[in-house]
Amino acid sequence: MLTATVVNCSIRYPDRPWWDAPAAAARDGYPAVEFWWPFAGPVASDADVRRLGDALHDAGVRLVAINTFAGDLAAGERGILSHPHRVSEVRENAGSVARIDRELGSRLHNVLYGERLDGVPAAAQDDTAAANLAYLRDTIPTPLLEPLSGTRPDYPVRTADQAAAVADRVGGGVGLLADLYHLTANGLDVTHTLRTHVGRIAHVQVADWPGRHRPGTGRIPIADHLALLEELGYQGLVADEYAPLE
Repeated sequence: MLTATVVNCSIRYPDRPWWDAPAAAARDGYPAVEFWWPFAGPVASDADVRRLGDALHDAGVRLVAINTFAGDLAAGERGILSHPHRVSEVRENAGSVARIDRELGSRLHNVLYGERLDGVPAAAQDDTAAANLAYLRDTIPTPLLEPLSGTRPDYPVRTADQAAAVADRVGGGVGLLADLYHLTANGLDVTHTLRTHVGRIAHVQVADWPGRHRPGTGRIPIADHLALLEELGYQGLVADEYAPLE
């Protein structure tokens, strides 16, 4: 039976500095962790990479996934992949991610598309996203595209079909991140989505809806969805990506 063996440290332990989160994950019984991009800018310093490596080693957990730099999340940014004036940040960040992969072993990288920019043609933003995604695909292992909820209505990747269309522009090498919370919050038929796109799914995250808390606190039949994925042949990882209850 598919179960969560990974925890997203960025959302699960929000009151801890990121370097303390691996130890908390180990105490909670997780052998592996993932992070949103935890560093201040697109380039991780030597000290940052060493500190992350030491934290993982001391906790005895492995890093399996880390998001690419997505801008200022606290200020409401949701990625920069499609933003023409930020191409240099995407490319600089790719070098940092590749280094973390080499030194710490991560292989999965969620790439947030970026909300639509006022005054810039949508086609230009989509062309920028495709070029950047192709660069990432050739620089780091397994970039992932994730349909998001809770963003502006014109956020371009809100369904698995939209994510698949973006990935198809650059050919292979781009996976789908199936977050059961976001898919449900967007009003999608999750069973149909999983059946349709299981061949693209490279990573799965779980949180209940509404509330984005641990499974069992909301209305998503998470166990049923995971059982379906297993029946369909999904062999990847499942990560708990939920916020702690107050």
